[in-house]
Order: sequence, then structure tokens, then C-alpha cells
Amino acid sequence: MRQLLLRFAFMLTAALTSGAVCAQGNYPDHKIRMIVPFAAGGPTDVIGRLVAERLSDVLGQQVYVENLPGAGGNLGVETAKRAAPDGYTIVVVSTGFIINPSMYTTIGYDPLKDFAPISLVAASPNVVMVHPSVPAKTLKELVDFVKANPGKYSYAQPSTGSTPHLAAEQFKQKFDLDLVMVPFNGAPLAVNSTMGGHAPIAFTALPPAIGNIKDGSVRGIAILAKARVAALPDLPTNGEEGVPGGKRQ
Repeated sequence: MRQLLLRFAFMLTAALTSGAVCAQGNYPDHKIRMIVPFAAGGPTDVIGRLVAERLSDVLGQQVYVENLPGAGGNLGVETAKRAAPDGYTIVVVSTGFIINPSMYTTIGYDPLKDFAPISLVAASPNVVMVHPSVPAKTLKELVDFVKANPGKYSYAQPSTGSTPHLAAEQFKQKFDLDLVMVPFNGAPLAVNSTMGGHAPIAFTALPPAIGNIKDGSVRGIAILAKARVAALPDLPTNGEEGVPGGKRQ
């Protein structure tokens, strides 16, 4: 499962492309729609927009981004599936693309049969952060704090089935923590909730949280990865804090 999560992280996927269109040699001759199945401002959206800008330059046609958040990414992916298979609709997906079929009773797409992969474009580590009012400064201190206050605290996560959500649940199980999960429709909302002290703990991908960690509006606890990141060199990894098993989004 860990290898699958890494393999499918931020995979850029296209609705099956008609061979006839490409064979004519005039593709693309109009705008291309890029669906991002998450809210604006999250890591998938940021990466999608960077790719869309570069694709527009290379292809000579505008690649425009359409955010369709909902159902852990399923809404946007199902919309992409229903698009004409002509290469003019592409969708940027994260790990939920391959995880969601095992989480939902019914789902409107088959990740292996309904889409043709184009490229793995990015991978990002996840991060654990807390509101400054939480006294914990390390993962061990966070475990001790939650254990001393069972059922009193909650954590924010950006999308059900995402790697931050799964990492948080794994963290809860590992230490038998009574911690309430609060799902959000995108990483920026999850970060804002923790910044405001509503859900004082958060597990998200790193990019949406970097600015808030740097300015102190939230306190970074650990990077869930094998190595520290250059953007936050003083923030230790979960392994350094004695909790193995970091995942990437």
C-alpha cells in the first residue's frame, strides 16, 4: 500500500484519448480543460495550475483549471470520466484516486480502466501541526497531551481518504488516542481551522501549511517523511521523533 501511495501521488491523468484526434496532427486546436477535484489553494490545485501554465505555453492552446471539490475527489474524477475521450479533458489526482474505490460502497469510476495515465508530476510530504495554544512541541508530547485529555481534542484533515487522513488515523491507532476527526473540503480550510483554534491539531500536505508554520500562526510538530525539507530545515521528521512510517501526499 505504501508503494501504491507513492506511485499514484499527484498523478496527472487524462480521460482516454481518441487515437484519431492525435493521428490527424491538429491536436490541440482549442482550449483544454484541466479538472482539479479539490478546492482551490490546496497542493493538488497549486501543482495543477503550474502544470496547466506550462502546458499552455508548450501546446499553444490555453489549458484552464476547473476546481470541482467534493466526496474526497470523487466528484471531479467522475466528471472527468463522463467527458468525451478526445484529449480535451484531463484531471489531476492525488492518492485518493486509487484509495477511494476501497473506501466507498459505490463509486462512479474505475481508476485502472476508465483513465489513461500521463505522468507522475510531484510528491509532497505531509506535516503535523498544532495551534500555538497546544503545549506539545514534539510528537511524543502531542501523544502525552491527547492521552491526558481523551475525547477533548480534534484534528483537521483535508480530504477523507487522503494520505494526511490515513496518516492521522494510523497515528491514532498506534498510540490508542481518543482524538476526534474533523474532515474538510481542502487543505486551506483544514489549516485555517487549526490556525483559528477550532480543530487545534491538523494533518495536511506540507505546501499549504508552510507559510503558516513560518509565521508562527501554527506550530509545526513533524514532517511525515524520511528526510527534512529545505523549506523548513528545523522541523524534524517523524522518524527523528521516534514515530516511523512517514507518507507522502
